[in-house]
Amino acid sequence: MSDDHIVKSYDEELHIINDAIVQMGSLTESLLEDSMNAITKMDKDSVSKIVESDKKINKFRASIDEQIMTLLVKRSPVAIDLRLAISTLKISQDLERIGDLAKGNAKKILPLPEDDLPPEMLNSMRRLGEAVQKQIKLSLDSYLERSTEKAIQVVKDDEQVNDLTKISIKEVLDFLAKDKKNLEFATNLLFVSKNLERAGDHITRIAENVYYLISGDYPKKNK
Repeated sequence: MSDDHIVKSYDEELHIINDAIVQMGSLTESLLEDSMNAITKMDKDSVSKIVESDKKINKFRASIDEQIMTLLVKRSPVAIDLRLAISTLKISQDLERIGDLAKGNAKKILPLPEDDLPPEMLNSMRRLGEAVQKQIKLSLDSYLERSTEKAIQVVKDDEQVNDLTKISIKEVLDFLAKDKKNLEFATNLLFVSKNLERAGDHITRIAENVYYLISGDYPKKNK
């Protein structure tokens, strides 16, 4: 086998892994959007579709892990490609966790009433969800464009997600305070808010790993 053929095959393997991350990211982004629509519209019929989409994300994770392990065993990657392998493993792991959280959130609405929930509470949750959706889009753009600037912006904007989480939790607690009979509903909605915050944390880690992929270092955080 010629050296040119080996190099071409190696490049093709890297390209396949890259494409898989892009597809997995796109599917996770859509799942997060579908989950938020289910929550804010109390669309319980969409939950089964969301669960099936999460299964596809899990399959992507398993496939990407296998491809990278095969690449590492078969080849001797140079530094930049080794960074790609490490970053891709971590990014796929975070994408899978975001999918799990989005699926879990959608399932949390099943016991909830389809009306009579305070609009202020749903609006604060919607704003939180929109912020997280904006973050995942920006983090995926940073990967596609190999943009350290966009990766840094994701890290900076995580504070906004944390602030919106606090507002959302306060609205849920106010809902509970009005009637203790709302305990089960409030508990589910608290999980939704916290899961969105956790999704934001995973998105931040994606951006940090994109930054590492490009620069070989992790972004410095303001203390």
